[in-house]
Amino acid sequence: MKFTAAALAGGLVLGLSACGKPPADDKAGDSGAKFNACMVTDLGGVDDKSFNTSAWKGMQEAAKKDTGINATYAQSNTEADYEPNLQNAVDNNCSLIVAVGGLMADATKKLATAHPDKQFAIVDAKIDLPNVRSMEFNTAQNSFMAGYLAAATSKTGKVATYGGLKIPPVTIFMDGFAEGVKYFNEKKGKKVELLGWDEAKQEGTFAESFIDQQKGKALTETFVSQGADVVFPVAGGTGVGSTTVAKEKPEVSVVWVDVDGCQSLATACDTFLSTAEKNIPAAVTDAVIAAKGGAKGGATVGTLENKGVSLAPFQKKDALVTAETKAELEQIKTDIIAGTIKIQSPSQPKVS
Repeated sequence: MKFTAAALAGGLVLGLSACGKPPADDKAGDSGAKFNACMVTDLGGVDDKSFNTSAWKGMQEAAKKDTGINATYAQSNTEADYEPNLQNAVDNNCSLIVAVGGLMADATKKLATAHPDKQFAIVDAKIDLPNVRSMEFNTAQNSFMAGYLAAATSKTGKVATYGGLKIPPVTIFMDGFAEGVKYFNEKKGKKVELLGWDEAKQEGTFAESFIDQQKGKALTETFVSQGADVVFPVAGGTGVGSTTVAKEKPEVSVVWVDVDGCQSLATACDTFLSTAEKNIPAAVTDAVIAAKGGAKGGATVGTLENKGVSLAPFQKKDALVTAETKAELEQIKTDIIAGTIKIQSPSQPKVS
């Protein structure tokens, strides 16, 4: 087990590592008095350019805002690592244990139930326990906007999406995207075709991985061969394979997820039409600081209204998006927030 700590010294964030030691021992000096916030990554690690990267950014931001916080992470290389990593965080006296990803829900619930005195938080899942803070995001909303954008900018009349795994935090993006394409067709009298996902049947194309870039490349090449010129990978690091294709074929655009592609994958910025962003950093930062202040449990849902989800700037593809489309997207955002546009995705988180 490897722990990596983000410690503040002289205003700089330093990366340190240790094996099998409590996070408090990862930093010299007065670290024993620190609030130890320990993150367990999902597959792909903190450099997955997606949700793990976002969560780790939130952990680091919390440590910057409050120097009494010591942020560390343990990486999960397989799903079998989830429970041991969480257990190790419990054993190592972590003050708050942050699980990144809905796939960790069962393991997190098990450990939180067994250790009611420990504070947990989880991204992309809802766990109804008093010692677990749940952070969910209604990404069907901004993905609806992304689907409309993709349909509006497509030159071929075909767009595509694929997922990493068939789980609600993934299919919610695909649902929203599909509904956005459908809305464009209804409003404009068009017939833009969506490849890779049938929302009604909840069936589609999946890479079965969040780290296999070659699989992402192969799936994208297949979609492009079928005529798609905008691809929406909801697959973490696997989606990097889509940008490889788009670099080779400039007529192809990629819509990224979770964190603005031009920030997380700058070398591929010219391939991104936009990003269906999930403001995981702010949610995680708030969760860590709240826990240090004594808050226990609770649940949050990121939406367009509270800026928990958003559609990123069009960056280098801005010229492809007409002024008319930009105005329509703003109206769609307003209508989703007002409830005039009702999204149907069955994977939307429940707002209590």
